[in-house]
Amino acid sequence: MTLSLRTRALLSLATAAAVPPLVILGVRRLGLNDVSALLLAVAVMLPLLGWLAARWLAPLHRLTRALEGAVLSYRDGDFSLNLVADGPRELAELTRMHAELGLAFREQRQHLAQRELLLDTVVQNTPTALVLTAQSERIAIANLAARQLLSDGRSLTGLDFPTVIADLPQTLREALAGDGDRLFTVTLPDGSEETFHHSTRAFRLQGQPHRLRLLRRMTRELSRAEVSTWKRVIRVLSHELNNSLAPISSLAHSGAELARRGDTARLTQVLASIGERASHLHGFLSGYAAFAKLPAPRREAVAWPAFLERLATLGEFNLDGDVPAEPGWFDAAQIEQALMNLIKNAHESGSDPDEVALRLSTAGDELRIEVLDRGPGMSEAVLAQALLPFYSTKRAEPGSQGGTGLGLALAREIAEAHDGRIALANRDGGGLRVALTLPQPRSAASPAR
Repeated sequence: MTLSLRTRALLSLATAAAVPPLVILGVRRLGLNDVSALLLAVAVMLPLLGWLAARWLAPLHRLTRALEGAVLSYRDGDFSLNLVADGPRELAELTRMHAELGLAFREQRQHLAQRELLLDTVVQNTPTALVLTAQSERIAIANLAARQLLSDGRSLTGLDFPTVIADLPQTLREALAGDGDRLFTVTLPDGSEETFHHSTRAFRLQGQPHRLRLLRRMTRELSRAEVSTWKRVIRVLSHELNNSLAPISSLAHSGAELARRGDTARLTQVLASIGERASHLHGFLSGYAAFAKLPAPRREAVAWPAFLERLATLGEFNLDGDVPAEPGWFDAAQIEQALMNLIKNAHESGSDPDEVALRLSTAGDELRIEVLDRGPGMSEAVLAQALLPFYSTKRAEPGSQGGTGLGLALAREIAEAHDGRIALANRDGGGLRVALTLPQPRSAASPAR
């Protein structure tokens, strides 16, 4: 039977208290005086108390040494030590709980080791080249793709990152040395061209700043996307050309027959229809050509009063809110073209013309230009596709370019050429909000000086 610490202490105290009277009683029977009896009782009691204390504290000493060894093992990352549960009930329970804690640590360590192995396997075998550098620009991690791309498969761990990329092609070296995301094409040593997407992020790992760089080969994806886009362009062009050439062919045949008959009155009408269809076809192809040949924007300081006055001649709108105090900084002709398309779409949405509005605002280093209407808005499916080239829900009408799907796509192309973005959202109460967001210098007027 295992006794508790309290029971052992009580038994030890009871034994210590019972010894002196018994010793004194026995001494008196031997005829010794009281002083001798007391001295003899003390002489017997002290060793007995020492022996009882040693027996009582022995489990505590053993447990203390065992716990000290276990803590030292844990500090060194070794969780394999097990303690044997013995001694008083309290100490046995503490030992058992400590054994459960060690088991939990071992299971957690094993789980972490398995996760680290899985993560390392994924990182090493991903086709995306991954390089992790510390604050000193020393390479901490470089996976197989990174080693093959940057050092012909040799290990990069511990090397200086600027030294590693020093002999790479200039475009690749500039991308890796930069802090931004970009898409670029590199001519590799074997003479082939490869398109990469570079992305980088800074973060803190174990309290120290690190930077992660990712290089993803995009040539195959871009080729598939290019082929898909060309197929879609060909389908759209073929459809539009057939829609125009078939009537032109029919009208030409009719015109030839009317000319043979000498019916000049109707011949004039036929020729006018042919000219109308040819004009529509010319406008359609010109729109595609303009979209494909969008030049790089020429940013300059733009005074708002003159810009808005010129824009108002191209489409009716109401100005919602105040005009920013600082001039804008963008290519006036391109932004004018984008806004003209957006205002035209707003009027064609079925909105009341008085509800078509233009709103200007600035937030930090960004200019926000919004075109608002009160039409029916767009469904979620249309919102997801509306900015894609050649996507349109409008039917083309004779003599117009409606239905080409280039208005919003051109606005998006112009916004992104300005390093900006475009966003579409339905408005509360009905209608659509199209927002162009363009980066601005801290003082838009200063670059023009």
